[in-house]
Amino acid sequence: MNPTLRRRLTFWTPFALALLLVLGWLFRPQPVPVDVATAQRGAMRVTVSEEGETRVRDVYVVSAPIPGRMRRIELEVGDAVVARKTVVARIEPGDAAFLDARSVAEARAARATAAAARNFARAQLQRAEAERDFAALEYQRIESLAPRQTVSQNERDAAERRAKTAAAFVEEAKAALKMRESEHAQAEARLLTPVSAARQGTDCECVTVYSPVSGTVLRVVTESEGIVQSAAALVEVGDPAKLEVVVDLLSADAVRVRPGQRALIEAWGGERPLEGVVRRVEPFGFLKVSALGIEEQRVNVLIDLVEPRERWERLGHGYRVEPRIVLWESDDVLRIPLSALFRQGDAWAVFVSSEGRAELRPVRVGRQNGLEAEILSGLGAGEHIVLHPSDRVSDGARIVQRG
Repeated sequence: MNPTLRRRLTFWTPFALALLLVLGWLFRPQPVPVDVATAQRGAMRVTVSEEGETRVRDVYVVSAPIPGRMRRIELEVGDAVVARKTVVARIEPGDAAFLDARSVAEARAARATAAAARNFARAQLQRAEAERDFAALEYQRIESLAPRQTVSQNERDAAERRAKTAAAFVEEAKAALKMRESEHAQAEARLLTPVSAARQGTDCECVTVYSPVSGTVLRVVTESEGIVQSAAALVEVGDPAKLEVVVDLLSADAVRVRPGQRALIEAWGGERPLEGVVRRVEPFGFLKVSALGIEEQRVNVLIDLVEPRERWERLGHGYRVEPRIVLWESDDVLRIPLSALFRQGDAWAVFVSSEGRAELRPVRVGRQNGLEAEILSGLGAGEHIVLHPSDRVSDGARIVQRG
């Protein structure tokens, strides 16, 4: 070998080796920083929750039994009422309606017709009375001649018949006059206006409306005086001591709920949740549009409060709460955060942190509650698992716990 070349190789070889070592150190595989959690045994609970509200179990709507003018309701929300004793409202006859020009003209014409018919009936009565008086005098005259036998029996009977017939005509004319007078009064009544009706000064015969049940006034629907129609809602009455919670769940969640399941009433304003129990899952679903504009099928679930009323007596009708219905719970299960799981084909898997490396571990998952998952097999208590594994984490990859 050329001595010059040998000297050059001897000089540059250490530099080349050092450069290779530096490049190898710079481009060596770095451990992936990860978050780590520990599989633990403990209590786990699977629930379904949604925003709900409280309501009195039996709400009675007191309605107006007849149309008319209702006087102002003196009851206020929160007042106690006694069944069939507390007066809810008083309704008096309504005022006459205003008439337009054509209706006024027709009513006046009808009044004139009724007045003419009344006058005609009076004249008929006077005529009938005159005929009666004449027939009575004639009958008396014939009767006075009867002892002398100057009149026949046939004439006597005819005179008597004419007297009785004339008297009957008088009674008929009197009845006709009363009918015509009533028709005239009816025609006069059609011309009454609210002002003229108020001037009549008749005493009010009000219809009194009582509370059908004992309880508390929940809402006054119509408070001020005014005209009400028949069946118009006036007040709502119920017993606040008989309170229930209603929550509308998605139909897919409602099918998992059964009567008798435990419920926790949260976000009601107290220091700790209230205990409840599911009483009924209604069999009828309804369509509801969510805040995002999505149409959803909802089902009402009714929950009874099982704690003493002293704990929730400040709750009232229509208060917002957040019920959490317990579908399943256990005090001793192996559980891990749900964020550690990922799909591996058709099965679930996790990465276990073992001596600074990630180990792919298939697991069998049981129940899930949105935050945690029950592990039936594949993991042991105390093992460390990787949370939120990224695509940089693979089986055997070096990992380091993020500080």
